[in-house]
Amino acid sequence: MKYMKSAAAAGEVVQQDEKIHATVKAMLQKIKSEGRAAVEEFARQFDCWQGDFVLSEVKKAALLAQVPRPVKDDIDFAHRQIKRFAQAQRDSLRSFEIQTEPGVTLGQRIIPVQCAGCYVPGGRYAHAASALMSVATAKAAGVPFIIACSPPRGDSINPAVVYAMDIAGADIILEMGGVHAIASMAYGLYTERSADILVGPGNAYVAEAKRMLFGEVGIDVFAGPTESAIIADETADPMTIAVDLVSQAEHGPNSPVWLFTTSERIARQVLEIMPLVIADMPNAGVCEAAWRDHGVVILCEDREEVVRISDEYACEHLQVLARDLLWWKDKLSNYGSLFMGEGSTVSHGDKCSGTNHILPTRKAARYSGGLNVQKFMKVLTYQALDEAANLQFSAVGSRISRAEGMEGHARACDWRLRKYYAGKNWDFEVYDQSRYG
Repeated sequence: MKYMKSAAAAGEVVQQDEKIHATVKAMLQKIKSEGRAAVEEFARQFDCWQGDFVLSEVKKAALLAQVPRPVKDDIDFAHRQIKRFAQAQRDSLRSFEIQTEPGVTLGQRIIPVQCAGCYVPGGRYAHAASALMSVATAKAAGVPFIIACSPPRGDSINPAVVYAMDIAGADIILEMGGVHAIASMAYGLYTERSADILVGPGNAYVAEAKRMLFGEVGIDVFAGPTESAIIADETADPMTIAVDLVSQAEHGPNSPVWLFTTSERIARQVLEIMPLVIADMPNAGVCEAAWRDHGVVILCEDREEVVRISDEYACEHLQVLARDLLWWKDKLSNYGSLFMGEGSTVSHGDKCSGTNHILPTRKAARYSGGLNVQKFMKVLTYQALDEAANLQFSAVGSRISRAEGMEGHARACDWRLRKYYAGKNWDFEVYDQSRYG
């Protein structure tokens, strides 16, 4: 393994995280103690906002009327793809009931959470696609009440974002962003419904607010800056690699983009092309900072080493531009979403192909996938044992409980044996039977 390019700012992340944590902690404490008054203060401070937070039907209609028909058509197309994939995920889950032994019935129910809070970022860009990813997926899961929020710019949320929220099925739209929006959804400050789960990407402060509220509410993923990696062999097109890396670098100046390759020629050509592609971008400063400070190019000896390095990085988006795509799909394990072949750019997944773009970062892909229908679902188990089954299960349960030193658990089993089988021979000695008769 050889670093052809290293990240210049890798050591700055922890220090920045500590500053963000302190800020978010103070904001959440203030909102928890002061409620709406604190939210209104933060909205004035960060968004210059003093209007109503709940989007009215009248204002929503006016905003929807501003969205051009071609934009609506494209959002509709993306919505169909995302909804179709989410519904297929939902159909793959099932409730069931089985009889494991005579008289023993076990089962599970799959039911949605009751209220989901969907955050849609709105700082540098108007993320209409992100509204679809969260709201439409919650809707496909069967969540009965969905709150969507996004920071206003000027006197409203971006109209296209409102359109996406609306067609995806949001029940309430909040014109609000940042930490105070996350807290408002968690505590039900403007909706009279506290969210059971908070989902959606956002800046570092939003991500930290979700992380700190986890436990009080559920969250989708532990999120950081957008990450993208490309695996390439000697058959890859260097220009395609450069264009795709720059396309993801525009997420922000702290968005890592990585290249893992077995070809030194490809690595050197990409390093030569990247500054040219970046310079041609309208947001060249953002892309240049991401590439300079967080870009990495690693030359590997063989494809097995590429797999090891890629799984170690556990990136959010992983693109494979190499021969034998099925081999890579079988061998790679840690990623948020996989894009196989030159025809599959991350932009497709980000906008319209149907898989969800709310994905794990900072190596969370080692243990978690991205947002999906299952994040909004609960697997509830149940059981029923008849009297006959108790002869065996209460006996075993009692013995295991005493082996663990849990006398109360043992006595709950003993009581059933006493009640159902009084006077019969048991295969173990009940502790102090006088307590039950």
